[in-house]
Amino acid sequence: MQIRKTLRNRLLAGAIFALLLAGAPAPAHAASKEIIELQTQVQQLLDMVQRLQSTLDTRFGVIQHLAEQSADDANRVTATVNALQQKLNAQNDAAGGKLDAVSGQVQSLNDSVDELKSRLAKLDKSIQDMQSQAQSAPTAQPQGGAPAEGQPSGGSGPMANQAPPLKETYQAGVRDYNAAKFEVAMGEFQDVIHYYPLDDLAGGAQFYLGEIAYRQQNYADAVKAYNAVLEGFPGSIKAPAAQLRKGLALLLINKKDAGVHELRLLVQRHPQTPEAAQARTKLNSLGVKVIGR
Repeated sequence: MQIRKTLRNRLLAGAIFALLLAGAPAPAHAASKEIIELQTQVQQLLDMVQRLQSTLDTRFGVIQHLAEQSADDANRVTATVNALQQKLNAQNDAAGGKLDAVSGQVQSLNDSVDELKSRLAKLDKSIQDMQSQAQSAPTAQPQGGAPAEGQPSGGSGPMANQAPPLKETYQAGVRDYNAAKFEVAMGEFQDVIHYYPLDDLAGGAQFYLGEIAYRQQNYADAVKAYNAVLEGFPGSIKAPAAQLRKGLALLLINKKDAGVHELRLLVQRHPQTPEAAQARTKLNSLGVKVIGR
């Protein structure tokens, strides 16, 4: 606009100067053919200035309209791009959350299947062991007959593998564990597992074996013991604690991914337990997003 105004002013000034020259009084003897031609040229120059002015106004008007239209188009495109970006971000966030939830559910299902397989295998082995023990049991002595060869008279001989009382042995193991008599406690818990492998207290005994290994900083063996609780006794009251301690033990041996996985499973499976609260606290301290209720 400033260039157009300057050009127009200069042309008008030139035309006015030419008119002043043409209109100035001249000597009578100078009124000649040259003056008439000069006046004609000045008039032509004025006509050209007017036409140029009209052309400039038209072109600058078109340019201004195009500039305004381009600015409006750019603003609309920017607004559209921003709206699309926000929509894509929202969709990505929603898809990411759904993917994490689905992955957690699939992993939980896989773990449940693995637990069932392990329990079936354990049951099958226990049945085979009981069958073997039944086949190898000594034959009962005939009533009223003489005592069997090699046994003293007056009663049957002592049983070589007599099972210790279940509850008393388990409670003794707990007492010795609390008293830090770990070697003695290990033997008592192993007796519970050996003689009563299907009893719920066997799961507790297995958990305490993991605790003994954990307190002795033998984290690899602790993980194995906790895993035996989770696989063989998933319904045990010790299962949440076993999963928590397994996750912490894995973290201590620098298996962060596996440890985080166990803590997340604990939150999903037992969300209302104190162990789940501890797992959430640990995950938050690691900067890990908690999936679950």
